[in-house]
Amino acid sequence: MAVVERGTSQLVRRARSYAPYPIRLPFNAKQVLGCGAEEKNTFCLTKDNYAFLSQHIGDMENMETLEHFDSTISLYKRLFHIEPEIIAHDLHPDYLATKYARELGESGMKLIPVQHHHAHIASCMADNGLESPVIGVAFDGTGMGADGNIWGGEFLVADYHNFHRAGHLEYLPLPGGAAAIKRPRRTAIGYILTLLGEDTLNAVIASEAKQSQLASIGQATEVEVEVIKRQIERKINSPLSSSMGRLFDAISALSGIRGEIDYEGQAAVELEMAAYEEDYAHAQESYPYRIVEDEGVRIVHLRDLLSAVVEDLHQGISKGRISVKFHNTVAQMINEMCHLIADETGINHVALSGGVFQNRLLLRKAVNLLESSGFQVFAHRQVPCNDGGISLGQAVIANFAV
Repeated sequence: MAVVERGTSQLVRRARSYAPYPIRLPFNAKQVLGCGAEEKNTFCLTKDNYAFLSQHIGDMENMETLEHFDSTISLYKRLFHIEPEIIAHDLHPDYLATKYARELGESGMKLIPVQHHHAHIASCMADNGLESPVIGVAFDGTGMGADGNIWGGEFLVADYHNFHRAGHLEYLPLPGGAAAIKRPRRTAIGYILTLLGEDTLNAVIASEAKQSQLASIGQATEVEVEVIKRQIERKINSPLSSSMGRLFDAISALSGIRGEIDYEGQAAVELEMAAYEEDYAHAQESYPYRIVEDEGVRIVHLRDLLSAVVEDLHQGISKGRISVKFHNTVAQMINEMCHLIADETGINHVALSGGVFQNRLLLRKAVNLLESSGFQVFAHRQVPCNDGGISLGQAVIANFAV
């Protein structure tokens, strides 16, 4: 399954005719198995100058999928005469793919844990045959960070050997954890409470009667709002997240587009679709934000952005126009952060990865800005930018870790 952007096909999911067609690597690889992510799982086997990325396995949520995963690995090993000596896996200890890798490690194989967003950027590098360091922009919904928090709005300086976290979105709570992913209104409420305060939240909810576009937040019952307040105050089941995917969810819910989802990514998808209702190609409006350096890491602060969106809603600005302004803001954020990092490092190659870049409007705007600023930009072509490409990144990182 693929889309075409700027005359180049970009895979959303590797399936028949794409798998097991190999990806040619710019180096000679050891025999490595990358076990992939929990969602949209694939695995990857490397040998010589080739990486063999599997077809879409699926979400690793049950034993049936794990058995299919194991049997397909066995098939690929026979087909390509590969006996892995190194096993790469995600940092998250509870992923079935991680547990599978650790069981293999008990037989004496070398285990290499790989940070999720480093794997995203390494995957994009391998997809494009790159070897020199890049500025990596890794935007997705969820990935365990090296500090134990949930990452997902990351600016990295990375190569196959290691990475440096040069910047990220500020940490904000996800009240209810997984419940916030399924109900983006919880994320929006948590962000408003944390950044703008309870009075602003009450004003937003009270506006529902006047402006139906605020209904997504207003769908929350008084009990749910009180529970969210207590979760955040007492730091109960409210993990901190720097996720760009969750920010898209929050803006979608706040704009009245989608407060509760029926499928993964629905809130962000519908937020993007709302932008097409406006003349997005020529719109230049955006929202404010601040970049603050803290101990050598640049953090994007979102209070001004969220406050401006709330003000637009109170002014009756359309959902489509809010969406356009938000997409412009994220593209500008990418461009500005890459400029700051490039000034320090001298790197002018930018790799874009993570499921958020399935958003074609954001991808187009970001690439146009970066290229007009003199950057050479690389997006995925042969493997998905979402977690379906993680296993490739894991495998190539593990190859250089031993």
